[in-house]
Amino acid sequence: MPSSAPATMLDDATKPLFWGIDIGGTNIKIGLVDDAGKTLHFDHIPTQESEGPQSAVDRTAAFLAKIEQELGLSHEDVPVIGLGSPGSMDIPRGYLLDPPNLPHWWNFPIRDAFAKATGRPVAFINDANAAAYGEFWVGTGQRQDNMVLLTLGTGVGGGIVVADELVDGENSFGGECGHMIVDPSPTARLCVWGGGRGQLEAYASASAVVDRTRERLTAGGESSLSGLLGGSNSELSAKAVYLAAEDGDALALEIVDETAFWLGIGITTIIHMIDPGLVVLGGAMDFGGEASKVGQRFLDGIRKEFHARTFAHVAKGTKIGFASLGGDAGYLGAAGYARKAYRKRMQ
Repeated sequence: MPSSAPATMLDDATKPLFWGIDIGGTNIKIGLVDDAGKTLHFDHIPTQESEGPQSAVDRTAAFLAKIEQELGLSHEDVPVIGLGSPGSMDIPRGYLLDPPNLPHWWNFPIRDAFAKATGRPVAFINDANAAAYGEFWVGTGQRQDNMVLLTLGTGVGGGIVVADELVDGENSFGGECGHMIVDPSPTARLCVWGGGRGQLEAYASASAVVDRTRERLTAGGESSLSGLLGGSNSELSAKAVYLAAEDGDALALEIVDETAFWLGIGITTIIHMIDPGLVVLGGAMDFGGEASKVGQRFLDGIRKEFHARTFAHVAKGTKIGFASLGGDAGYLGAAGYARKAYRKRMQ
């Protein structure tokens, strides 16, 4: 899992430096980033979720110490550590509460555990907010004052930046755009996390794409995807839907268009509340992104729905596009948020 960011040599780096840590259910991404957002070192270690959070904290701290020793760095060279983690969380207290993909990590004081293990202050944020801040700092949104990121994966995550500030919210739940209601009907679909009815991620996540495709196929829809159905070993995935759409499969293209429709509704609601000027789509489910004809069709469908539901001057002043940092956004955003915390402290 290499970083896509080219490595910068230490002699060419702008100090101070910052560690960015992005915790996932399978791996913990770790990047050393300079004051200009350039990556000096990147690696990942296994999360080993079932061993609990303290084990991961200790292994990560040992990794940081090893790299710092190899590079001849002191704590003064790397004064703050940025930490992005899946929610739910209590950011003021620095606690993980009950993140669905980290069941052995519930009710853990992760910020203070990392601070104690590394001997430095830790800037703690939600992982989707970290990705949003990465795109805002050195990605698609770097020339903007405000930005919203939607991460399209198993679920739909989100992050909101307004005037260089992340929206955390009173309950550390700010920016959870995937849980907005887009379908209020009593028979609306259920989302993948927690069973929320009618929420955006029930219609626009990779899980929703698979579920809707399976329903169409089971009902007799004709598609090249029919052969991928089959019990627990089903190979049906959002990527498979994308590849079928690339080959012109009518059912797959219909699923892509429907996903764009629901995202267009959700994005319109976000824009009417925040008016960010830029909405960025990240995550693994981009239907090929900018380089793909299906990705462009997907994006055009979102824009079309937004334009049909908004005001002319809002449509004219709003951009909707794909993210540019890929899987690096999380660690870069965590490092950027550590940088922000350091600058506040030094004022």
